[in-house]
Amino acid sequence: MARLWDKGLPLDERILRFTAGEDHKLDERLVEYDARASIAHARMLAKQGLLAPKDCDAICAGLTALAAAHAAGEWSIELADEDGQTALEKRLTALIGPAGGRVHLGRSRNDQIATDIRLWLRGEI
Repeated sequence: MARLWDKGLPLDERILRFTAGEDHKLDERLVEYDARASIAHARMLAKQGLLAPKDCDAICAGLTALAAAHAAGEWSIELADEDGQTALEKRLTALIGPAGGRVHLGRSRNDQIATDIRLWLRGEI
């Protein structure tokens, strides 16, 4: 999966470190919440007829498995992933195929991260 802002040109590692910084480390705490929010989003899309029921089932099962694997320390977000949302979507697509790319249908990255942070904050409080 290409980075969201990838233009197909080689990327100097220094530029990646400058633009992504420590995001990948900070996003480690959001994986559980991103998975939960994405499952809710997929179910809404299916209910509205925008996502096939089999795709919704695959997305929900895949996200549940990936969140559990992350919690067990089986994978972590790396600088090359850019951020937690990209890391999770990349792994989901590798696990279930093209349906994984439909998980962000109808929402922006800003919506996604705002929801993740809100869920995380509620958990912390």
